[in-house]
Amino acid sequence: MPTGTSGQGPAAAAGPTPAAPGRQSWRAGDSFLSMWRELAPVGRHPESGGYRRYAWSAADLDCRAWFRAQAEARGLAYETDRNGNQWAWLGDPLAGDAVVTGSHLDSVPDGGAFDGPLGVVSSFAALDELHRRGVEFTRPLAITNFGDEEGARFGLACVGSRLAAGQLTVADAHRLRDADGTPLPAAMEAAGYDPGTIGPDPERLARIGAFVELHVEQGRALDLTGDPVGIASAIWPHGRWRFDFRGEANHAGTTRLADRRDPMLTYAETVLAARREAELTGALATFGKIAVEPNGVNAIPSLVRGWLDSRAADQATLDAVVTGVERAAREYAERAGIDLDVVRESFTPVVEFEHALRDELAKILEGAGDTGRPVPVLGTGAGHDAGILSASVPTAMLFVRNPTGISHSPAEHAAEDDCTAGVEALADVLEGLACS
Repeated sequence: MPTGTSGQGPAAAAGPTPAAPGRQSWRAGDSFLSMWRELAPVGRHPESGGYRRYAWSAADLDCRAWFRAQAEARGLAYETDRNGNQWAWLGDPLAGDAVVTGSHLDSVPDGGAFDGPLGVVSSFAALDELHRRGVEFTRPLAITNFGDEEGARFGLACVGSRLAAGQLTVADAHRLRDADGTPLPAAMEAAGYDPGTIGPDPERLARIGAFVELHVEQGRALDLTGDPVGIASAIWPHGRWRFDFRGEANHAGTTRLADRRDPMLTYAETVLAARREAELTGALATFGKIAVEPNGVNAIPSLVRGWLDSRAADQATLDAVVTGVERAAREYAERAGIDLDVVRESFTPVVEFEHALRDELAKILEGAGDTGRPVPVLGTGAGHDAGILSASVPTAMLFVRNPTGISHSPAEHAAEDDCTAGVEALADVLEGLACS
């Protein structure tokens, strides 16, 4: 298991920075920081300083073991559901109307420390804070770690929550393969889980009265407003499209330029077209992953496969940008004699978080705060398990300030004071929902 390195650089900057002298320390004691430091080395690559916590890998299993240990240390009832998602329960899981919080522990390739783990660690720390306050729970409370949220290994985001919510069929789940060709069921079985149980879990979701996910903000909206914590309003519609450009492999040193059917050129033109379409529509479009065959330095490719990630504030704009990119790609391909296939691999429509729950969070936090300012409400272009679950249960999100806006990178960051504010805000919300 790769571990962190000492010294300066991204690896050394994976955790929160210390609070300024004279600032208030954790009201929940050292629980957050001790958990954060314990989890921080798991899956960190020693050279990049980023995290490689891929679904059902050794690092993922270490994260799962950490989650279970935290649950058992607090006397919580631990269980893994039929899709490999982890649950830690305070109160009767079968009673219904439960308040659930949590996030995920897996990462994108060389991702940052906060995306996902901040929500899970903060959930346990918020529970510690509620115990410190001596509150009485009137509803069951659960902390969860949803599996394979990032989709880094099998190419589909939010696999655990999609399966539970019935948004991914068992047949489609069985067809998922990683880069080595390993099927998802085989990876689960190798990790000690039974893939024969995967599928929709409506009975479990029906027992949830509210799900609140805390997450580091993946943008700079809170930094610009000067607020440590915000509430999510909606998740933009977004999806992933695979573009397969097929040409003709040939010798790079002997084939005339005029005789080439080089799919790399068509792919490159399409990347530029995606940027133009995004600028014209006010959307986001990114080609961030590529596979090349035969992938030789001295060989003209026969296949260039690129993945487009696109997001927009509304469905019409998203449709416009993706249609524009595909239209441009087909025009370039036809001129160059390149065959093109476009496959939509995943899609999530716009998610409007339930207004009643969102308003309840705002009321709780404004009542608990001492600034006299309303808590900012902001949208996001990033997908989350909360967005998947929103079709089945009342769902809300809290964001913690990210001063640089950088995410999916080792440079992802949140200050200790802001992490503290996030834990206390989550504790206030859970107290208001589960102890009233």
